[in-house]
Formats: sequence, C-alpha cells, structure tokens
Amino acid sequence: MVSQPEPPSSLSLRGPSSVVSRPSLSRTKRYNRSHTGGASFVPLNEFPVFNNSGDVEIIVRAGSAENRYLLHRHTLTRCSGFFEASTSVEWSKAQLLPSGKELTRIHEDGGSGSATGAESDQDKVAQAGSPRRRWRYELDPGSGDGDIPMLVQRDESHGESKSRRLTSSIFGDASNPNSSSSRAANTSHARSSKGGHAHTSSMPTNHNFFRSVANLSLAAPAPPPAVSQADQDLLRDYDNLFRIFYNYPPVLDGINVADAYVQCKSLLTLADQYDALPVVGPRVDHHLLQFQSRLWKQIAKYPISYLRLGYLARSKVIFQEALIHVVGQWPAGERSLRAALPDVVLDIIEDKVDELEETVSRVEGRLFRLNLLTSRGDRVTPNTSYLDWLVVSLFRQWVADNTTPQPPPERRGGSRDGNTRDLRVAPPVLPPLNSMGRAYRTLGSGNPSSFLGHDDCKRFLKLSPELYSRENLRRFEKRMDELKVMARDIVRPLMGSGLELDLNGSSRAADGITYLTCTTVGNRDLPWPVED
Repeated sequence: MVSQPEPPSSLSLRGPSSVVSRPSLSRTKRYNRSHTGGASFVPLNEFPVFNNSGDVEIIVRAGSAENRYLLHRHTLTRCSGFFEASTSVEWSKAQLLPSGKELTRIHEDGGSGSATGAESDQDKVAQAGSPRRRWRYELDPGSGDGDIPMLVQRDESHGESKSRRLTSSIFGDASNPNSSSSRAANTSHARSSKGGHAHTSSMPTNHNFFRSVANLSLAAPAPPPAVSQADQDLLRDYDNLFRIFYNYPPVLDGINVADAYVQCKSLLTLADQYDALPVVGPRVDHHLLQFQSRLWKQIAKYPISYLRLGYLARSKVIFQEALIHVVGQWPAGERSLRAALPDVVLDIIEDKVDELEETVSRVEGRLFRLNLLTSRGDRVTPNTSYLDWLVVSLFRQWVADNTTPQPPPERRGGSRDGNTRDLRVAPPVLPPLNSMGRAYRTLGSGNPSSFLGHDDCKRFLKLSPELYSRENLRRFEKRMDELKVMARDIVRPLMGSGLELDLNGSSRAADGITYLTCTTVGNRDLPWPVED
C-alpha cells in the first residue's frame, strides 16, 4: 500500500497561530491610517468643494444646519448677474493671496460635499507665486420677519473672528484671562516656575478640571436641534441653484407634480433673486414637462400660478398652456394676474382677449342672421311660414339667453326727496368670455339633443294651442335640427383648441372645460425673444 506524503509542516493548519492565516489581509487592514497633511494627501477638487481651483467660498446657514461651497468666480459670474456685479472692482471684498497653495487647505476636513460628478473643464490650478483673489459669502437672514435671506459678501477677518467666538473648550477660553480655567492654569504655571514642590502644590488646583472631565464622560451628548422644514427647503434651493450652475441635475420631486411645482417655484424665485433665470429656467422646464398629462391637468386647475411659473422659467409650452386657460376664462382672476405678473404679460393677455372677442363677435353676428328657407327658396317670415318662423325665433332666443350674463341684482337706493328707486347696473356691451364659452361649445357639439330637444319644442308649441299637433311638432323638430347643423358649421372656428390637454385626447378634464380654448400662441406672442 502506497502511503500519501504528508504536507509540509509550514502549510499545516494549527489553529490561530497558523502561518497561512490570510497573509494578504494583514496588509489590507491598514486602510484606517490617516494621511491628512502628509505628502500623499490629495485634496478633492470637485463639486461642491473645489479645493485646488475654487476662489469663491459660500456658507449657507439655515437653523442648525450649514452647507459650504468653494466654487469658481468664472462659473458664478457667467450664470448669475448678482455674482458678476458683487465680484466686480466696485463692489468686491476679495482677499489677495500670495500663492494658490493656500486654497488647498480650505475644507480639507471634508465639508458638506456629497454630490458626485466629474471635475469641470474650466477648473484651473493657480500658478505658484502668482497673487490670487478669494471671495467669501455668507447667508444673511436679515433682521426683520419679512426680510428675505440674502448672500452677503464678507471679508476674511469677519469669518475668523466669528469662528473664534464660537470656539469653546473644557479648559476655558484662552482669549479670556478672567475665566476660572484660565486663572487656574496661570496659577499652576506660576507655582511651577518657583521650583521645589511645584508639582505637588499644583495638584489641588486642578480638581475642577478633573471634575469637568468626569462630568463630560458621564453626561449623554445633547441631540442636535432639529432643522425646520423651511430651513431644509432653503438649503435645498441653494444647493439646487449651485448644482445647476455646474450642470448637475437639481434634486426635485419626480413623482408628485404638486410637490414638484412648489419646489420649482421656490427655486425660480431664488434664481430671480440672484439674476440667474436664464440658466435655471430651462432645467425647471425640462423637469416639469416629464409629467406630461398630469402637468396639463394641474395647469387647467391653476392656470394663473402656472402662467407665472412658465414666465419665470421661460417655458414656451407651460406658458402657452396656461395662457389659453387664462384668456378663455377672462376676466376671472384679473386682479390676481395684475398683482403677480408684469405689464408685458398683461399686455399679451389683453391682446389675445381682444382677438378672441373679435372672433366671437363675428360668429355671434352670423348666428343671429341665421335663417331658414321656404320650398321656393325665400327667407322664412311670419307671412311666408309662421311655424318655421317660430323655429328661428326660439333658436335666436336660446342663443341670446345663453350668451348674455344674468342681470345684476336689484338694489334699492334712496333719493334726496325720500323716495326709493331701483339702481341697476347696465350690462356690459360685450358679455365676458367665460359666460359665452358654454353656449358655443354646446352649439358646436355633435349631440343635437343637448339643447332645444323634444321636450323643449313640445312645451313651446303648446303655448299656441291652435298650432300644436303631432304633425306640426314633428315638422318643428325637423326644422330645428336644420338650424343646429348650420349653427355647428358657423361656430367651428371657436371649437379649435391649442391645449396639450386636448391634443392628448385621454383626459376627462378636457371634456369638463366650458370656456373657449381656441387661442393660438406663437413665438411672437411670448414675452421673451424666441428664434423661429
């Protein structure tokens, strides 16, 4: 029998003291070693902290939270008129640096950068020995309740003095010679300088220090104060603003369109504050348009709000969609529109309202001139065909009643002689558009029984008992259907729609719209220049 050779003793497994206990692992366990400050330490140079090439330090504090950025003046001035003006020669408070190496020490401990991305192509490491400038901004919350937080340019001495005031230690404030800990330390130092028993005599004076250390080890750490929702929103808006400057996608809600609107509106307001709408607007437009049909439904519910958002974001689709709703419901919401939008947008609205009213007036005139013909080809009159003339009269009366707003309520007013009199406000020369849209949509619908149906015709004919019969009722309804067909062709120009909501054809919200949506909005109608 052939015996198997024994394995070498150097490869035998003998418990924890074995030689083959993962020799490579002992080398890889050295990853906890810190290289901060060493020759091999390479500081980060990516958003939001560009340690090597950044020259604008921005500190955004909101409540107990803080975000720090070290960005580039070149990028900020291209995207924001605020930074372009504040870093100019007239307003700049930049600090001169003798070399670009000082910037590499800023935020070596990490900072608040959590975003990822490639280094910007425009980042350039400063030349050694050449003087550089550095700007510092801090968010000033203001002094009053109505003040808007704003970035304020600070000098370097202001930041150093503030950080020195915030520094605390269990040894006391070294800058304050009157503190108890400082006095104890000074006393101990004085006794030790006299020699002899200095070491033993200094021990009783440090019992406060050891007591502080013991209390510190026993006391539980206080939880950090919670950040309010308003502060979180403020930090999010500033972070999104700077992310867009560096071509990073903003962090916005992609599920709930209502929450996305609130976030986009807040971001656009901040961009308007820093004169950065041309850069931020396209990002907001791209994000909201991803909601498609859900966005169109929201615009139909809140057209005034989305009209302002579309104006700030320079979104052609959102602005056009909201403008069609606003014009169709005019003058509803006129006061809110005048308070929220500039005059250039109001001029566009009024021009579109005038165009729509002119189209409605032409259609209305044709409807009231609409008539039937006799078998000989003559126009129907009371003398030629009384029954057909009643059909035309009932149709015109229905058009007049449904395209004219209700009269105002009566108001009793007293005169000087003590007699009361009726005060009636005269109806407008042209009724508002929102009161006529339902009538024209009814006329243009393909359902002939939606108005002046069998019951209405029968009830009308019974007012003249000598004319009421089954044969006359049948003829009356037939002639009324002829008028409806002609009226449908006349109101066809008002039945068009430029809404994305109607173009989709899958939303019930479009069926519930009663006002006219035939307004057309082209590139020339936008309040900003657009290339064809």
